[in-house]
Amino acid sequence: MSSTDVTIVVVDPAELKPADAKKLPVRDGDDAWKITDLRQIVEVLNSDVERLVTELGVTEHELDDLLHTSEGAGDDQADAGSTALEREQEMSIVNNTRDMLEQSVDALRRIKAGTYGACQSCGQGIGRARLMAFPRANLCVTCKQREERR
Repeated sequence: MSSTDVTIVVVDPAELKPADAKKLPVRDGDDAWKITDLRQIVEVLNSDVERLVTELGVTEHELDDLLHTSEGAGDDQADAGSTALEREQEMSIVNNTRDMLEQSVDALRRIKAGTYGACQSCGQGIGRARLMAFPRANLCVTCKQREERR
C-alpha cells in the first residue's frame, strides 16, 4: 500500500456552521462543541494530513531505495545485518506514518458525517479536552484503557 492508496479527505473549516458543532456528541458534563473549537481541530487535522502525505512519500521512497539496494558480494554478516535493521526501521516508520494518516483522514470523515466525538466502542462522548489534545482519538479514555490492557 502506498500513500496514493489512502483516500485523502480535506474539510474546509470555513464551510462548517455552528449547527455542525452543536450536533456532535459530548461527554457527560461537557459543554456543547463550539464552532471555533471544531474549526481549530479541522485545521490541525488538515495540516496533519498534508504533512503526513509528504512524510509518507519521502519514507516510502527511502524504503523503496533500501529494498532495491542489492547486497554486494563483498558484504560481510555485519553489513548485511545492518542493512536488514535499517530496512526494518524504515518499514516501521512507513507503517506508523500510514497509520497516523489514516487516523487523521478518518477523523475528518467523522467530522463530515457528524459522528466526531463519539467513542467508536461504547458510543459515548470522548470528551472535548481529549480531542483538543489528540484530534485523532476515536475512543474515550475508559475504552482506550480497556483496549490497552488486552
